[in-house]
Amino acid sequence: MIDYYARIAPAILPHLRGRALTVTRWPDGVEGKYFFEKRSPKHRPDWVRTEAIWAGRRAGEIEFAVCDDRPTLIWLAQLAALELHPSLALVDDVMQPTVLAFDLDPGPPATIVECCGVALTIRKLFAGFGIECFPKSSGSKGMQVYVPLNTEVTYETTKPFARAVAQALESSEPGLVVSKMKKELRKGKVFVDWSQNDASKTTIAVYSLRARAQPTVSTPLHWEEVEKAAADADPGLLRFEAADVLGRVDEHGDLFAPVLELEQELPEGL
Repeated sequence: MIDYYARIAPAILPHLRGRALTVTRWPDGVEGKYFFEKRSPKHRPDWVRTEAIWAGRRAGEIEFAVCDDRPTLIWLAQLAALELHPSLALVDDVMQPTVLAFDLDPGPPATIVECCGVALTIRKLFAGFGIECFPKSSGSKGMQVYVPLNTEVTYETTKPFARAVAQALESSEPGLVVSKMKKELRKGKVFVDWSQNDASKTTIAVYSLRARAQPTVSTPLHWEEVEKAAADADPGLLRFEAADVLGRVDEHGDLFAPVLELEQELPEGL
């Protein structure tokens, strides 16, 4: 695990840098107990950057770790911080997300194959406005679609917009998509989780490992791969482990790099 994070550092760090980080730590391995950690431990080295962020009346101010460099990433790995969940916003303005995110969660017996169909519909929807989207596997059951923004927009705009998209998808494909959070509604469908577009939420980082018996990774995808997985109905086509991802980065570079720089305005209506 530590070796993977040390080697993937050039690809993952741009997506972590400058963002408040929540981690899940698994000190006894993926079969043991785990815990979420927002507050950076007090025993951290002096060179680990932290930022104090107000997290509501109940939690108060929290000192979040900010993973800006390779030493910090390796230190986190040594703490068994297996999963890395950054904010959608930079700490410079915690209310200004740099992306619009759709988390596609399949309800069994649906799989990532059904998620691919929904992701392709999202791409088509935004393409109609001249807006690009970028897909990645979650490394678990589903996938995410990111819409880069990198403009002066707040969660007050992105969250209701994401909800409107989810509801529109559900209206057009009620047999496939659900926009409500009740788990009993998700059987055989894809839940389009629009609620991730919130200052209090985080999403699994691209290139982050997942806490599974096998070292699966949240992996950026080519849209052609999404199309093929949907056409072949083969979820295995989008399952990548650590070694696979290191090889993909060597071959293709960072497929998610445009998410960091592409500036796009949300359309005023759907």
